[in-house]
Amino acid sequence: MAIMTNQASTLERQAAQEYVNKVYEAVVKRNPNEAEFHQAAKEIFDSLVPIFAKYPKYIEHNILERIAEPERMITFRVPWVDDNGKVQVNRGFRVQFNSAIGPYKGGLRFHPSVNTSIIKFLGFEQIFKNSLTGLPIGGGKGGSDFDPKGKSDGEVMRFTQSFMTELYRHIGPDVDVPAGDIGVGAREIGYLFGQYKKIRGAYEAGVLTGKAPIYGGSPTRPEATGYGTVYFVEEMLADKGLSFKDSTVVVSGSGNVSIYAIEKAYQLGAKVVACSDSNGYVYDRNGINLDTVKRLKEVERKRISDYVLEHPEAEYYEGCTGIWKIPCDIALPCATQNEIDEASAQTLIENGVKAIGEGANMPSTLEAIDLFLENRVLFGPAKAANAGGVAVSALEMSQNSMRMSWTFDEVDAKLQDIMKNIYRNSIKAAEEFGHPDNLVIGANIAGFTKVADAMIAQGVI
Repeated sequence: MAIMTNQASTLERQAAQEYVNKVYEAVVKRNPNEAEFHQAAKEIFDSLVPIFAKYPKYIEHNILERIAEPERMITFRVPWVDDNGKVQVNRGFRVQFNSAIGPYKGGLRFHPSVNTSIIKFLGFEQIFKNSLTGLPIGGGKGGSDFDPKGKSDGEVMRFTQSFMTELYRHIGPDVDVPAGDIGVGAREIGYLFGQYKKIRGAYEAGVLTGKAPIYGGSPTRPEATGYGTVYFVEEMLADKGLSFKDSTVVVSGSGNVSIYAIEKAYQLGAKVVACSDSNGYVYDRNGINLDTVKRLKEVERKRISDYVLEHPEAEYYEGCTGIWKIPCDIALPCATQNEIDEASAQTLIENGVKAIGEGANMPSTLEAIDLFLENRVLFGPAKAANAGGVAVSALEMSQNSMRMSWTFDEVDAKLQDIMKNIYRNSIKAAEEFGHPDNLVIGANIAGFTKVADAMIAQGVI
């Protein structure tokens, strides 16, 4: 009997793998030249084989092919006038990927690299990340190839107003709720909200999150993604009898996520020795001075290279990948996608890294992830570890709906509970499907199940 059961299990797994391979091939064929989207799909698809083998209903309803196709993809022109009176033209995007468990929810990214593939990979990941929070929000993402770096406040305002003049017709508090991402902070959200309010002729506070607290925002939103990443890693470490206390930490990036990951790591007793921006990285063996980084990046909008002008004992290096050569106990990639490749992962492992917590979206390549898992490095995947930002965004939506607000400490406590629950649910799913400690499989399955069951319940739409 045991032999027959094992044989059946093997056959079911083979059928599940064949289904996944078939759908992935169709996705690649249907979406040519979209490497980032292919990568995100491959990682998620392969990790879902165990659930398809155990529950063939998901194959029968063809959930994978349906969930991999956006419900709606919007592309539009964004004309604006620069300070010299010259007309500039950028391209805007919004992907409304899945609304099975709530309105589309996901940030806007303003960066020259933004294209269809980037937006779709981000939106696809967002489906599972949002599901993991336990809150009623679907998956979406958007942005533009506009670069806010080096632009005046007036230029940013004129661009964002033009962007919202098109986007407003596709969003709403119960339809699609954008937020910030790379290149979109409090300034950009403010301009976007002001233009939406003017066009709509109504104060719909819940249409955007990441707003300033004075007009409906959450006081904890700037800190949420960075804090959430550290809270998740803290849980992951605690399960193995480890902690941030007295650990050496390397954090890539120096934007919103990175700054507050550094802040929380310091609060937990760690020493952060490096951070970076798109030009290079600084290494300060005495510990990064967070006040300096905050001022350079949040107030003066300068490059991280200026850090060494005030801290001559620190070292600055051109290029970003070298940051992963610095020995550390904990690595928090908080900059951008694919910043840790196979070679960087191997270097981190050889230098004794104990844990990786992905604060950015898909910062590790598939090859790097495989290396971490093979070498039993604790690995917190992005859709789980960096879900704190969207979790607090959803709390901001709740506050807007109730026309009330919570204090920083109240929201922070809710954030900690959410991140702990994400970790526990991911570990539970990993164990249930025979892959203990594999949080990639656990997080993907835990996020998928809720959305997939909702899709089946709502019929073929």
